[in-house]
Amino acid sequence: MNPTASLSAREIWADIAAVRQSRPLVHCITNLVVTNFTANVLLACGAAPVMAHAHEEVQDMAGIAQGLLLNIGTLDPYWVQSMKLAFAAAQKRNIPVVLDPVGAGATPYRNQALEELLSQGAPGVVRGNASEVMSMAHIAVTSRGVESSASVNDALGAAQALAARIQGTVCVSGEVDHILHADGRHASLRNGHEWLTRITGVGCALTALIAAVCSVQPDYWRATITGMAWMGIAGEIAFEKAQHAGIGSMAVALLDALQQLREEDVVERLRLVADGL
Repeated sequence: MNPTASLSAREIWADIAAVRQSRPLVHCITNLVVTNFTANVLLACGAAPVMAHAHEEVQDMAGIAQGLLLNIGTLDPYWVQSMKLAFAAAQKRNIPVVLDPVGAGATPYRNQALEELLSQGAPGVVRGNASEVMSMAHIAVTSRGVESSASVNDALGAAQALAARIQGTVCVSGEVDHILHADGRHASLRNGHEWLTRITGVGCALTALIAAVCSVQPDYWRATITGMAWMGIAGEIAFEKAQHAGIGSMAVALLDALQQLREEDVVERLRLVADGL
């Protein structure tokens, strides 16, 4: 692959349209705090969510889904085993597995759970903040719970190392999002608004959205950019509509903007640099 391979707004729109047309079923094993919002985001985008973690059915559910989201936000041993069972089933079917390492580095237990998951195989995409990505790459960093204590630029080397480890795509999210692939491709995205960080569940739902796009776009680097752009541009539109009301109104406006996003919105607003510089 060409490390400076570019994506156009039209190509990103084609992926958005494909999600809306195909309505992929995304199996989400996610954290308790964000389950409802994640499901609503997927529905607004045209995908079909299923939230299932019972050991008795996760393999069957992963057997019919088009994508799998694993989110470690509220861990316990039962849920870790659910993720391992679903991960194995997804690997057998070769469907995309997207991992959100929420709070990686905050506690030894989270790090242990991530290593258990990675010992089974490699997810196609990992999306996290700078501290989470650095922790997964075994770079010492002080974490503040689920919040990042490092800058995105600090994490780029770690992201490259992690992408090489999983032979896939790593997204470091922040004020500027960086999307890297093991083959050398690197893009930066400057869409979004600061208020998105003040609504519980946006990041986790964004990772689920990436899983939905990966279900219809086999180039996971491209699919990750599409998911990030979809949420970022919708966030800008939502802020413009809700700025005089407040963050609660913006959460509702965000769902509206995700559902109603138009091709011209993507063409006019996309701020993507294909070489990541």
